[in-house]
Amino acid sequence: MSAQSKLTERVASGVAWSIAEKAGSAVLQAVVSIVVANRIMPLDMGIIAVLAIFVALAQVVVDSGFSQALIRKAAPTEGDYLAVFRFNIITSILLYLLLTAIAPYVADYYGWPLLAKVAPVMFLMLPLNAIGVIQNTRMIRELRFAELSTMTFFSILISGAIAIAMAIAGLGIWALVGQRVSAIATKSVMLWWRSEWRPRKAETKGALGEMAPFSLRLMLTDIITSIYNNISQLFIGKIYSGDALGHFNQAQKLVNMPYSVSQSIQSVTFPALARIKDEEQKFAESYRMVIMLTAAIMFPVMAGLIATAEDFYHLLLKSDWHPAIPYFRVLCIGGFFTPLSLICYNILKVKSDGATILRLEVVKRIIWTIILVVTIPHSVMAVAWGLGIAAACEMLLNMIPSLRYTTLTLWRIVKSIAPIILLTAAMYVTVMLAGEYAAEWSTGARLATKIVVGVAAYGIGGLLFRLESFRTAIDVAKGSLSSCKG
Repeated sequence: MSAQSKLTERVASGVAWSIAEKAGSAVLQAVVSIVVANRIMPLDMGIIAVLAIFVALAQVVVDSGFSQALIRKAAPTEGDYLAVFRFNIITSILLYLLLTAIAPYVADYYGWPLLAKVAPVMFLMLPLNAIGVIQNTRMIRELRFAELSTMTFFSILISGAIAIAMAIAGLGIWALVGQRVSAIATKSVMLWWRSEWRPRKAETKGALGEMAPFSLRLMLTDIITSIYNNISQLFIGKIYSGDALGHFNQAQKLVNMPYSVSQSIQSVTFPALARIKDEEQKFAESYRMVIMLTAAIMFPVMAGLIATAEDFYHLLLKSDWHPAIPYFRVLCIGGFFTPLSLICYNILKVKSDGATILRLEVVKRIIWTIILVVTIPHSVMAVAWGLGIAAACEMLLNMIPSLRYTTLTLWRIVKSIAPIILLTAAMYVTVMLAGEYAAEWSTGARLATKIVVGVAAYGIGGLLFRLESFRTAIDVAKGSLSSCKG
């Protein structure tokens, strides 16, 4: 078997394993989120949402783009790994101390005293995550996606069980904190258990400096992205209320769960695309196929969520959370664009020098700033619509420059996903008609009917019209099964 064939099979297996993990994890997280949400108040969710923003920003600084640089580098040395490991640990500890020190001031700013109490525990996520970054990076380089997927699933399973137990025990917000901290701790322990890498004495001089030009550009890009992905929540919490932020954040969390499936495709394909970046035709076709498969998965999922949102919330969540329904529906619109945007972003990470990415991020954030300034004074709903518009703009801004690095054309992409768009639209109409037919039924029966009808309509339609995405998905599944058996 040729080296390319082996790579293809490993990628196919990785995609399948990763999608299976993400799908399972999404279901598990949804169950945990629903159970916990029914035992806490929206304000608790709002407090965690604000703290999570600080954690996300700090984690970007801790990594500083070095893990991506290690994945992209042809042959990292032991000194490269050790230098990045030391940097991660030291930076995470310093940031933990800094954030813990400023937490009381953040609590005073929002008028949420409880925030200062939970912050020191929440911020433990930083050093706990830092100790496993190199192991995770090496396993990605080695395309050990099945193992990584298994670890992620079990960390979610264990942390979910802890969160449910704490919520049932009446610990409120601490259930959310316990879930996040235990998930990171569990994943790091498993990474050390399964990875062969350990920090050993090695020459580290100049290692960080060599990777810095690409890494720091990527870090700046990720910082800008993280700030702008979360800045709306900071404003919502201050201008409106903690409850409004809690509703908005809960809606966003539930939207992000299925969206995480597309992230699995992105994470698997990044190292694979990096390996074939100099093979123009193969690279362009792989890019097209990933775009098409992502659309085939995410478009019907997001359309289905919009169609079933009201029944879903009424059946599974207490009335305190029902104000989140309109936010949830609108935020799902962004789910059509963001997954494709991430794939295009992968192309830029593989092919560009980092400067292009940084310039694009500046343009995107100028656009988002304008959108936020216009929407935030009006309502939380206006902000949700703004996020959808921003997601569409970001996709175009990532996609168009990415085509300069490939032989793929925009028209070819449009032709590849147009049948998926049409089939998704037909599925949505069918589901809504089924809902009208079952309007007088119980909420559970109506929701089940919509799901069954939607899956059947999309699946039968795809097979009947012989969509290329369906054939490709079947081939990927066969390849992954063959690889697993091998």
